[in-house]
Amino acid sequence: MGKEDSNTEDKQIKINKWDYLALKNTLDDAVKEVLITKYNHVEDFSLIDYRLLICTFAVLVAGFALGWDFFNPFPKSRFVLTVCVALYFITMGAITLYTTYMEKGIFAVTLERDESGFNPDVVWEASSYIKKHTGMYYLTMVRKDAVGSDIREREISKSVANYFDEEGTLCQDVVENEVTKMRDAILKLKKIE
Repeated sequence: MGKEDSNTEDKQIKINKWDYLALKNTLDDAVKEVLITKYNHVEDFSLIDYRLLICTFAVLVAGFALGWDFFNPFPKSRFVLTVCVALYFITMGAITLYTTYMEKGIFAVTLERDESGFNPDVVWEASSYIKKHTGMYYLTMVRKDAVGSDIREREISKSVANYFDEEGTLCQDVVENEVTKMRDAILKLKKIE
C-alpha cells in the first residue's frame, strides 16, 4: 500500500445513511470544498459573522443581568432584570428572523476573485435542504455579480443515494461533477430581472 492509497482512504467520508442531518452536512461540506479547491474561491464569513455579532450581544445582555443581580440581589435588581430579559428575547427574535430571512439555509458564501484586480469579486452562494422522509437533496447555487447586479440561480434535486455508495461512503467525484454542471449552467444563464 503506497502513499497515494492511504491518502484516498483518509479522504473517504463514511456516514450513517439514515441520519439526514449527517447526510446534509456531509454533502454541504463536499460542495463547499469543490468551490474552494477546484475553482479557487475564497470563503466569505460575513453571513456567519453577523449571526455571531447578534448572539454575542445576547450573551452580553445575559451576562450583565447576571452580574447586576449578583451585586444587587433581586428586589433591587427587578427593573434591570426586566429590561435585560426583554432585550434578550428581542435579540433571540432578531436572530430567528436573521437565520430565516437572511441566511435561508446558505451554508457557503465564496468569492471568485478577479485576476486583474479591477473588477469587484463575484459572490457565489450555496444553500440546501433535505426533506426528511423523501431522501431528496435540494441544492441551490446563486451567482451575484456586483458590477451589473447580475443574479443567476440554479437548483437541482436528487436523491442522496446518488452521492453515497452502499456502505454510506461519499462519492466525491459525483458531487464534484454535479457542482461543475451547476456552475457551468449558471455561467450560461441570462441574468434574472
